[in-house]
Amino acid sequence: MTAFEPLPVTPRHVSVAIIGAGINGVGTFRDLCLQGVDCLLIDRADICSGASEASSRLMHGGLKYLETGEFRLVRQSAEERNILLRNAPHVVTPLETALPIRSWFGGIVPSIRRFLGLSARLNDRGVLITKLGLTLYDVFGRRFRAMPVHRFIGRRQAQAELPGLDPTISAVGLYYEARLDHAERLGFELVEDALADHSASVVRTYASVRGTAGGVIEIADTLTGETSRFTADVVVNAGGAWIDGVNAALGLNSRYMGGTKGSHVVVDSPALLAALGGRMVYFGSADGRVNLLYPFKGKVLIGSTDIPVGDPDEAQASRAETDYLIAVVAEVFPAIQLSREDVVFAFCGVRPLPRADVSDPGAISRDHSIAEDKLPGTEIPVLSLIGGKWTTYRGFSEEVTDRILARLGRPRLASTAELPIGGGRGFPRTAPERARLVAELAGSANADADVGERLLSRYGTRARAVAAAIGGSDGETLASLRDYHVAEIAWIASNERVRTGDDILRRRTDIALRGLASAEARAEIEAIRAGCEIKTASPSP
Repeated sequence: MTAFEPLPVTPRHVSVAIIGAGINGVGTFRDLCLQGVDCLLIDRADICSGASEASSRLMHGGLKYLETGEFRLVRQSAEERNILLRNAPHVVTPLETALPIRSWFGGIVPSIRRFLGLSARLNDRGVLITKLGLTLYDVFGRRFRAMPVHRFIGRRQAQAELPGLDPTISAVGLYYEARLDHAERLGFELVEDALADHSASVVRTYASVRGTAGGVIEIADTLTGETSRFTADVVVNAGGAWIDGVNAALGLNSRYMGGTKGSHVVVDSPALLAALGGRMVYFGSADGRVNLLYPFKGKVLIGSTDIPVGDPDEAQASRAETDYLIAVVAEVFPAIQLSREDVVFAFCGVRPLPRADVSDPGAISRDHSIAEDKLPGTEIPVLSLIGGKWTTYRGFSEEVTDRILARLGRPRLASTAELPIGGGRGFPRTAPERARLVAELAGSANADADVGERLLSRYGTRARAVAAAIGGSDGETLASLRDYHVAEIAWIASNERVRTGDDILRRRTDIALRGLASAEARAEIEAIRAGCEIKTASPSP
């Protein structure tokens, strides 16, 4: 059954229904399918189309969580980051990170207060506190270690390696995190891997919960209006910031969520890009926030804000947030001037944080938990997945899956810890291996090596199918985007569960992220998508 087919009119029974195809829902779906459990994955929009497509796009160990004593979370984050570097090398890559330091002893007292759970503004992390933090960070990340340990450089070397850095910065700590180059594709590929392992499972995008009665849940396709019903032994609410709303649709009254919105901007600034030298700069700003900027698809990504929000549907990157983000860069690179005209893309997501009565949103734990209710009038459990983040999704999903398997009385058959993901399967590990695959892709596409390299960077080893599609076409490229082939977009539209133009522009490709989703590009891609949909719907002769 594909994403376009309705469920039968008679309620279909599945072992597990997962509502929400963000990364927590997708990760749980992937793990359960690996165990042979038949699942139904539902989302009111596309796969990874909510907060999961609006993160800082980092797989990070959570250095700042050391300050609040969340050592278990730091250890899990560092280990999961290293696992993803191994399992998804096509989209998760090392990122050297610079921590600018302005003093030797700053931050000691506030750090102690925060560690003890007391309120404190920490806007100066000195050399000593930074050294302690990075040393602990290396210790927690030693399992599956994939990157070098930290080091420090002094003022003079820092000025040479990060030209334009504020001269009042006395030292820089250097360590490694990982960037998530295309979060949305990783989520999509997890779904494809899940269905390859267990084809009896079903994915329904653009489907929202209408209500429930006697354990029967009704859903409606938000594009066609079609309705269908199902029953399940276990319901997983992976709605993220919308968990309470999903529970309300299921007839449950919950107040689990207290999300905060995080806005980011992508700027086109050659001067800032050059100053970074390929590194991320992770810094505490004068207002006590932690901000970051790093090279992203030939531009620079800057983030992020942390603002409480009541209705996640109303969250958007405001003008004030955009102004704040481009202005805060001057705290580390005072000579580099940015303006709103440099912003090519702005995005905002709502973190799925637990409800908490705190004055500082940054103090809310980023750890995860599971709350359990029952569908009204039944003994069917509803598990609400609270919190979590991209880096720890696999570990969280494993915890949820183990809990469900115990309830179903089924054994765990395998672990996702060792499994490559999507285009990371068979991905080249050395330069000669990469060169050979690039040549293979170029030959298959009847194109030059640049095209082969571009396809590999976009799709990993899944690029073989895309290259074959290009090679079997006339090689035409989009008029609005010369680095995309018509056959490439058509292949995505026909094979990657696409239902709207935005699915392609924002999630299967990085066109929108690079600020290239012009009206012309949208029209061209929508025409290709619509043509593919008509062909798919037409009966074979």
